[in-house]
Amino acid sequence: MKYRFISDSHTHSECSFDGNDSVIMMSEQASGIGLYSITVTDHCECNEYFEKNFRDDIARSVMQISKARAMYLDKLRVYTGIELGQPTQDVKAAEEALSLANYDFVLGSLHNLKNEQDFYFLEYTPDTAEQLLDRYCEELLELAEQNLFDSLAHLDYPLRYIIGTAGIKPDTKKYREKVDAILEVLVRNQKAIEINTSGLRQIIGRTLPDIGIIRRFRELGGKYVTLGSDAHRWGDIGSGIENGLEMLLECGFTHFTIYEKREPKMLPIL
Repeated sequence: MKYRFISDSHTHSECSFDGNDSVIMMSEQASGIGLYSITVTDHCECNEYFEKNFRDDIARSVMQISKARAMYLDKLRVYTGIELGQPTQDVKAAEEALSLANYDFVLGSLHNLKNEQDFYFLEYTPDTAEQLLDRYCEELLELAEQNLFDSLAHLDYPLRYIIGTAGIKPDTKKYREKVDAILEVLVRNQKAIEINTSGLRQIIGRTLPDIGIIRRFRELGGKYVTLGSDAHRWGDIGSGIENGLEMLLECGFTHFTIYEKREPKMLPIL
């Protein structure tokens, strides 16, 4: 491999409602392809937390991660993470979820707007797409200001479906000021932004967010960037991470970030 410390900081095991494989299988794949570390960030959708009892999913995830860490102690760093979805929509749920384990890493995500389904399930027209993006930016800013996470996941998540599935290409220039406001909060709070490489495997064909936003994050003083495949099966572990590292180099970064005990660790790209 060209890079020494390839790390995948966004993965989902069978302990996520949409995951497929055990943490052991995922760790075996990560070790086999030579990754430096893997962080398992199983889902916790705060807006559904009490209804669907995410406590049990979190407990199973943490237990599997603990076993994998012991098994791969000399081969791979296995970190305990969580993807905290919609934490502003139920603050009590978010705070309880964060109290259930000693996490190494917390991703902050927004998969659906208040009183809406996941963007995956919505139907789009050019007009509704713009309206939803406006609302998304506003709610994502609220999430950033809430400041419960370490890295903000897939910042332009809705475009995975607006562009990739519906084939609608909104004028993203309209959202520059709103995106800047989100990035400025991340910089001020010394939080990370994620390069999510799942889009490279999907119709949209690019990372989430794209290189323009990562470059802008650096211009505004951003320091921490995590990389994640968003794998939901063992075969996608590490997918696209090298592409993300190349993007970071192109943007002028010399290091990327992983988290251990909620503290950022800067690793050299080269």
